[in-house]
Amino acid sequence: MDVPIAETDCSSPLNIEYKAAHQAFSDRWKKTDESMCRHSMSFHLLHSLRNEFFASYVYLLEKVPLVKLFPVTCEIIQGEKQFYHRAQQFYQDVPASEEGMLGDFVEISDVDLEGSRNFLKRFVGPGKAGTLRALDCGCGIGRVSKGVLLPMFEKMEMADMMEHFLLYAHEEYLGDDADRIETYYCYSLQDFTPPAKKYDCVWIQWVACHLTDKDLMNFLMRCKKSLRPNGVIVLKDNMARQGCKLDPVDSTVIRHLDIIRDIIFKAGLEVLGVEKQEGFPEIMVPVWMVAMKPVVSP
Repeated sequence: MDVPIAETDCSSPLNIEYKAAHQAFSDRWKKTDESMCRHSMSFHLLHSLRNEFFASYVYLLEKVPLVKLFPVTCEIIQGEKQFYHRAQQFYQDVPASEEGMLGDFVEISDVDLEGSRNFLKRFVGPGKAGTLRALDCGCGIGRVSKGVLLPMFEKMEMADMMEHFLLYAHEEYLGDDADRIETYYCYSLQDFTPPAKKYDCVWIQWVACHLTDKDLMNFLMRCKKSLRPNGVIVLKDNMARQGCKLDPVDSTVIRHLDIIRDIIFKAGLEVLGVEKQEGFPEIMVPVWMVAMKPVVSP
């Protein structure tokens, strides 16, 4: 079912909550002598939260103690912020298989792929996005590439931070379709810049939650530059029913759809369509698909 797209109402409960919490936090800092707290951990924590989670940090502050948030957002381990280091550590132990990609919900694969195919068909074809080439971001072993993108596009490129996923995709999982994969990029998305003006579709599934708000915004801006004329970006991910939820184990931030829309807007993109994935077990977090394109300057 299509969801009508409208500008976010500034008087909505979500935004009132944002404004009230933000004002309360700002007022607290106005009462503090900046020269005394400039070099304190709390000051740097606030600065980091503003920069990394500009749309989500209010909810994170309300739900997670500051002492727990600080190492998640700020601490550097082996050259990476701990937020990303933890994700790397988590996926090192995930097997290169459909079971590894979907965890306890491997039975949803067919429903997921069918929902994605049907959603994407709305934005690809005559007068819409072309069918020459697509990029699968956070591709894992290529489950979405094989089941959604390769049937629709002539050529593919795939990006994932885990080398063993890409090797399994090329050597086993994709079979004969591996010949149609032009390039495998072994990068974390916060460090990945797709080639310019190359893709008709950039698909981002179950990986945006591994990026901070700031890095997700910047990545979407880079993806925007990688599109061919009429190209489309599709983001499919878990969405929180309210606010956002941080999981420090695998370093994911599940955001409310309104927060995702805010990040998309800040990246200079406009939403073409939004649809909830149906047919998943009730125990699962809701999954939404969002299609977007670059804002056309007047």
